[in-house]
Parts: sequence; C-alpha cells; structure tokens
Amino acid sequence: MTTITERLKSAINTIALTQTKFNIDHHTVQLLAVSKTKPIGDIEQAIAQGQRAFGENYVQEGVDKIQFFNNPSLDWHFIGPLQSNKTKLVAENFDWIHTIDRLKIAKRLHDQRPSSMAALNICIQINISGEENKSGITPTQLPLLAKQISQLDHLCLRGIMTIGHKSNDSGLIENEFSQMSQLFENLKQEFATVDTLSMGMSSDLELAIKNGSTMVRIGSAIFGQRAPK
Repeated sequence: MTTITERLKSAINTIALTQTKFNIDHHTVQLLAVSKTKPIGDIEQAIAQGQRAFGENYVQEGVDKIQFFNNPSLDWHFIGPLQSNKTKLVAENFDWIHTIDRLKIAKRLHDQRPSSMAALNICIQINISGEENKSGITPTQLPLLAKQISQLDHLCLRGIMTIGHKSNDSGLIENEFSQMSQLFENLKQEFATVDTLSMGMSSDLELAIKNGSTMVRIGSAIFGQRAPK
C-alpha cells in the first residue's frame, strides 16, 4: 500500500513530466492538495514533504485546521461553495477563495477581511461547461465581475477557476480548457495582479496543464479514499 509521501511525490512528478511533455517552461504549475475531510495526521505528512498549499471545501472544518496548524508558511484555499452566513469565517482565516461568482459575496468578504491581514486572494469561478448543476458565471459575465472585484481593496483578483466536464470525451474537455486559457490571457492583459488559472484535477490534469493551468487540485490521488473522520 502506497503512503501519502509516495503519492505526493508521484503527483509532483506527474506535473513535472506533463510540463516537459508540452514544453511548458514559462510558468510553474502549483499543486493544491485537497485536504477536505482528511485528518490532521494526513496533512502533517504532506507538510513534512514540503507541501504548503491546501484546499478545503467546508468552512468550519477548514477553519479548525487553519487554527490547529497556526502556520503562516501554509496557504489555505477555500474551494467549496460559500454562503453569505459563512463569509466572515473565510474572510478572517483563509488566504484564497476559488469560488467567487457573485459580487454580493465578494463585497461581504471585502468588508469582513481584517485590515491587519493581507488582501484575500480571489479566483472567479467560471462555469465553462454550461452545466446547470455547476456554480460559476458565464464567460460573458467575467469582464464586469472582474472589474468590480478589482476595485475592492481588501481583495486581490488573482485569476479564474473552473471544474471540467465529467466526460470521457477528451476533445470536449480540451475545448473547454482552451476557452479558459483564452479568458485567462485576456484577464492578464487587463489586471496586473492576475496570474492564476486554477484548472484540472487528477482525471483531467494533463489536458489542463497543456492548456495553461497554473494550479491543479488533487485530493484522493494524494490522500487516498479514506472515509471522512
């Protein structure tokens, strides 16, 4: 049975090999270890191997982990849906949020972010597949929301995020990721702070990196399928 250490090394190696395969050397691809529902001990093993960025889907669970580790060298990313009544906890504890699709939520995060903390890093979620069961804005809504968020001082617009189609049709997924890449390039031209395309998970990692992803989200391929504790 492989260990978290071995699986983490394998994930890092896969990212590096994929970058080499597609001659991507002008930016790094960051590994975001999705640690939702995983126990403290598992995260400690990943930290011991140098992993610093962790993704959480559930607000209170994530806050508990952030406060337990109390380690400023770690980056905590909120990657789940966010309701208005939970924005204060995210604003006061997390470093990033990847799922912004409404100005109302962005304004609440801005208002509730302590002035003593660095600006909260924001990725706008794009529903590039157009699936009704997915959150996110349409590509045509991006310019306005990006401009509005860029004017909120306690937030820092870093880029965009998407969740690819659950499909065996690689052509479909690649088309969506290619659209995301173009949106990202356009956004970078307009906003100096934009540097992040959060795109790709274990199942579509290669296509995501090929199309310019700068951050991939990997969970069970690192931590395994252990039942939640």
